[in-house]
Amino acid sequence: MNFSYKATTKDGKSISGTAEAANRQALIALLHKQGVKPVLIENNTKHKLKLFGPKKKIKLVDLVIFTRQLSTMISAGVPLARSLNALQDDSGNPYMREVLGSVTKDVESGIPLGDAFAKYPNVFSDVYVNMVRAGEEGGILDEILKRLATQVEQDASIHKKIKGAMTYPVVILSVTVIAFFGIMLVIVPKLGGILTSLGGPDAKLPIYTQLLLNFSNFCAQPTILGHLPIPIINKIPNLVLIVIALAIASIYVMRYIKTPTGKYKFHALLLRTPIVKTVVLKIAIARFSRTFASLMTAGVSVLDALEVTGAALGNKVIEAELVEAAKEVKNGKPLSDPISRSQHFPPIVAQMLMVGEETGQIDTVLVKIADFYEEEVTVLIDSLAAIIEPIMIIFLGAGVGLIAASVMGPIANLSKNIGS
Repeated sequence: MNFSYKATTKDGKSISGTAEAANRQALIALLHKQGVKPVLIENNTKHKLKLFGPKKKIKLVDLVIFTRQLSTMISAGVPLARSLNALQDDSGNPYMREVLGSVTKDVESGIPLGDAFAKYPNVFSDVYVNMVRAGEEGGILDEILKRLATQVEQDASIHKKIKGAMTYPVVILSVTVIAFFGIMLVIVPKLGGILTSLGGPDAKLPIYTQLLLNFSNFCAQPTILGHLPIPIINKIPNLVLIVIALAIASIYVMRYIKTPTGKYKFHALLLRTPIVKTVVLKIAIARFSRTFASLMTAGVSVLDALEVTGAALGNKVIEAELVEAAKEVKNGKPLSDPISRSQHFPPIVAQMLMVGEETGQIDTVLVKIADFYEEEVTVLIDSLAAIIEPIMIIFLGAGVGLIAASVMGPIANLSKNIGS
């Protein structure tokens, strides 16, 4: 985001300017580190809405490669600015080169690497930025980057498996819908004419055949709009109007889901949907465990780690639970206590956390939990992918069989009647 600000320096002078930051809090922290006190901050981008055009983004694989390379170069003693400059030249992604160019300039001007990354929230997540900041403060940036690379690789692997499992059913479903409406508009009306010519207008047809013909006629005829003064609109088939209405409704639903209230309700719905609930929960628990462990290892406090981890889970309902858990931790309770009363975290997570708290090895225990649930996600997604294909074939076969029976059965019966 782009902000305009007014601030005062240590000697009382007023200054103003503009700056890029992930949010208002990030800009305030940045100004404080520069030794100035913000007086007024305004968001210059809050009224801008980009509806069309490609979104600038970085693939997870590019982020993994960059993180591993940066970690290796820092471990070898290469200066940070020089490492960033070299990686900028080697990057094959134009937007990544643009981002690294800006980050390099910020680092050369004395801005911490974490703050420079925070200006690009669409590339570097809150978890990524906070772990880099913790690594800089603790002097273990190379180790933190190695952990980040592993974490991003895990996220990329899960994302790839989910995408691969969904590709086949989405393609088949799309082709099926297009073919179905094509049959309704082109083939069924002609077959209806054949049935009428064979049996006459008073021919008795099976109920499922009559329903198919009625639906086909409804899709092809412009009866919804009635008689409007614009002839072209009056000729639009009902099917086109239905598709347009569904598209508009989908846009409004998507926009509503992006609002805080809509996103919370949508995430709550996912947690009540069979099968989807299991996948979402396992991914969230694995992400919570690995992220929280990485932040704890980096020296981040429990409260800060909970705040960052909650924002990285991708589910607002579980994030709200972690917010409530953070309040109890702030009051002196161990984290395992509120987690044990959670509606979504399984008991094993609370038990493992309790063991980690008693032994002082929370990060080690959480990494084991993350490995376990990531393996569970892999097995579950592979199982779903194997089940989806035969289910889709069964539904396609049933649909084709129903259409064939609705059309060919009456034709055969009417042909027999004519022959007799």
